Amino acid sequence: MEEVYRKVKAYIEKHRMISGGDVIVAGVSGGADSVCMLSVLRKLAEEIPFRLFVVHVHHGVREDAQEDADYVKRLCEEWNIPFTLKKVDMNKYAKENRLSPEEAGRQLRYQAFEEALCKETGAKIAVAHNRNDRAETMLFHLFRGSGLKGLGSIRPVRERVIRPLLCLERKEIEAYLSEKKMSYCMDSTNYEDTYTRNKIRHHILAYADAHICQNAVAHVGDAAEILAQADDFITKQTILACDRCVIAQEESETAINLAAFREEDIFIQKMILLRCVEQITPYRKDITREHINDLMELTGKCGSRELILPYNLRACKEYDKLILHKLKRRESDAGEETPREERNLPPEYLPVFVTVPGEVSIPGLGKISFQYVPEEAFFYKKGQNIPEKTYTKWFDYDKITKVLMFRTRKTGDYLTIDNALRKKTVKEYMINEKIPRMQRERIYLLADGQHIVWIPGYRISQYYKVNENTKRILQVQLKEESDV
Repeated sequence: MEEVYRKVKAYIEKHRMISGGDVIVAGVSGGADSVCMLSVLRKLAEEIPFRLFVVHVHHGVREDAQEDADYVKRLCEEWNIPFTLKKVDMNKYAKENRLSPEEAGRQLRYQAFEEALCKETGAKIAVAHNRNDRAETMLFHLFRGSGLKGLGSIRPVRERVIRPLLCLERKEIEAYLSEKKMSYCMDSTNYEDTYTRNKIRHHILAYADAHICQNAVAHVGDAAEILAQADDFITKQTILACDRCVIAQEESETAINLAAFREEDIFIQKMILLRCVEQITPYRKDITREHINDLMELTGKCGSRELILPYNLRACKEYDKLILHKLKRRESDAGEETPREERNLPPEYLPVFVTVPGEVSIPGLGKISFQYVPEEAFFYKKGQNIPEKTYTKWFDYDKITKVLMFRTRKTGDYLTIDNALRKKTVKEYMINEKIPRMQRERIYLLADGQHIVWIPGYRISQYYKVNENTKRILQVQLKEESDV
């Protein structure tokens, strides 16, 4: 049937699937679809100079599977096409990887194709999905719950995978083979209702085609094409919106400016969140609509909040930012109340003990010296205020009862905030000062037990301030600022 060949050739040209000099690795099972595809590609190779190879995967499931492999091998020998047979144990692979037989078979086939690609630079994989497959896949995703990408179903081109027959219905393929008097293999599992897609094929699409609309498969396929185009357009708009909203992007962390984010349409907001999550997590399929809705709710809350998502992904709202980052190890859901020892901080954030006199180096601060200042040498006089110096602080050393150390915060840390010596937890103080949560985890505090003497860059505890009764004075001076 020349009409089928012209239709497929036009579809290949429309989607720029094959060019001169390409190497095409065709996955051929021996079924009607793949035999039709191989026939068309063989003829097309006479017009476009590309090299054609065949890979057949023996799944090790059906008793007659070897007959299919032998048939494809004979066909390739007749047509002078290089042939590779790959034998796998699908059921064993499915059990070991906790996959459905369908998914295990798909993964093993593409692994076999990729192995063949490794031998050929710039090669492409040709698979024989048709219009019925696209309709079945769209309905499968619709019933499971899916966004535009899933409803767009099978694409004509995905990275190095091409699908030349996606423009044909199954009945066109069978008519083509019948007219050319070409035989093909019959996979008995295609007629069983074991697999979900078979149920959609035999009971839903077949009924729709017979009792609702004669062209049901074509219409569902057309809808999938429209949705795929819509998804492509929205993806482009989402990328532009991310350029406006995303202020930091790393392999395991993304920060979003919430003021700019809220200027976007609510649909684009959700797409921004989904795209940012996708770039950190390994798979999209476990990120559901509920997760994105939870993130949307998080962006609207006041103050600092957090949310734990699949793949150990933490979302932190820190006032004007939303930060998504991947945890290296599982952290407790207690978040703010997690003890410092259980938090996943880098090794450089270990406690640093202080000796007086002495000098220490603190990450993020620099070199800090500690020394006594004799009372008679101190400039403080009764009735005078001690000057506020960024790089030098003075404390009443006699009020310090424990070994001083620089460390990050712990649950229960506090400081005194006024002359009445009222206490405030460090957590509460940092929230009031709008210090981002991730930054709170990394600020070094000068601690006397759980009483915090000094939060560098912010304030000292009122309790340790020098007054007219102070006998021994501790001077803490930043001598060399850190580059960190």
